[in-house]
Amino acid sequence: MPDFDKVTLLVGDSATELEIVASTQGHSGLDISKLMAATGLSSFDPAFVNTASTKSAITYIDGDQGILRYRGYPIEQVAELKSFTETSYLLIYGAFPTATELTDFEKKISVRTEHIQQLDGFFRSFPKDAHPMAVLSAAVSALSTFYPETLDPGSEAAIEESTLRLLAMVPVVTAYAHKASIGEDFVAPRPELSMVDNFLNMTFGSNEIPFEQNLIVSKALDTLLLLHADHEQNCSTSTVRLVGSSQANLYASVSAGVNALSGPLHGGANEAVIEMLELINKTSETVETYVERVKNKEDNVRLMGFGHRVYKSFDPRAKIVKATADQVLSELGVTDPLLAVAKQLEAIALADDYFVSRKLYPNVDFYTGVIYKALGFPPKMFTPLFAIGRMPGWIAHWREMNSEANTRISRPQQVYIGEAERSI
Repeated sequence: MPDFDKVTLLVGDSATELEIVASTQGHSGLDISKLMAATGLSSFDPAFVNTASTKSAITYIDGDQGILRYRGYPIEQVAELKSFTETSYLLIYGAFPTATELTDFEKKISVRTEHIQQLDGFFRSFPKDAHPMAVLSAAVSALSTFYPETLDPGSEAAIEESTLRLLAMVPVVTAYAHKASIGEDFVAPRPELSMVDNFLNMTFGSNEIPFEQNLIVSKALDTLLLLHADHEQNCSTSTVRLVGSSQANLYASVSAGVNALSGPLHGGANEAVIEMLELINKTSETVETYVERVKNKEDNVRLMGFGHRVYKSFDPRAKIVKATADQVLSELGVTDPLLAVAKQLEAIALADDYFVSRKLYPNVDFYTGVIYKALGFPPKMFTPLFAIGRMPGWIAHWREMNSEANTRISRPQQVYIGEAERSI
């Protein structure tokens, strides 16, 4: 926080005072909401990298120090001591649940998992090679039509019900998108199972032969979902907030977030990492040679899973994911050559000044795909898994945005550079 509370902006001979919006940690903001009215100028900030579009109390990131905190709690502590469900409760309601609150929360979610038979044809109508993210986005929008009583953004009861419905049903429709893509029958939800175990059963089991639950697999997936639960004002979360600012319902806003997440520069990055590792492993090219090609900036040769838009030191989530990868593969007895390639690639890059000087450290996507692959998920499912994990964060931000009395519909400005008025 600066030791002053206002900044004076001089435009020609005119002085305009801009107030400082104080933060509890990290960068404070310069309030430019009256800039255009006072000066006739707008700010120009491509991709909004220097613009705070909102005030939020949910997640704090310090990219220089490699810090990520959910509601003030360091991600390292949350990942070690709490579950994905507990973390979802924290993000949405502001505090970790008591034992009684957690039991009640889990029950409310489990009783809302259901097989909506009217959607069976919906899932089967897509081409088998359709990407599950496209199917998931459409399915989330479709869910709103089955729960019309949950759509009013001005009703606290409707918001709470849509929150629980999304937490319950997104894992269901994600599993069904996968089953449809491989031509297998849908597996009915089992409300008596935990959210993670229920999802694994719907994804890998059948109605005749349930999935054989494995504590190591369940814990690993729970941890990965937790690590992806929120990440401040990223592309998809900002999309959820922007769409929600029009008073679009929670389903519509989250569906837009799913589409934003699908891009290879956002949620699709973990799938791209596996593709890179498989490419290196399949060819006779050594890891050292591939790294040199990256440094030479050859066309279509990129080091995926390194570097981050926010973190300029090590991604704190990446350390946890790497440890999880080692444990999962060891406990399951999986020998994956891609993990060996990944470790070699990481070691070479971290010892090379080319990457170190550019602060290109492994991010959360680097080892995530290796774990998902070891658990049995095909690469197309990696980003939908990310979406399940990010669901509580999207919901928390939508609810925070919707609860603010001064929320206005988002409407960015532009600097027009086209033709001036002309005649035909």
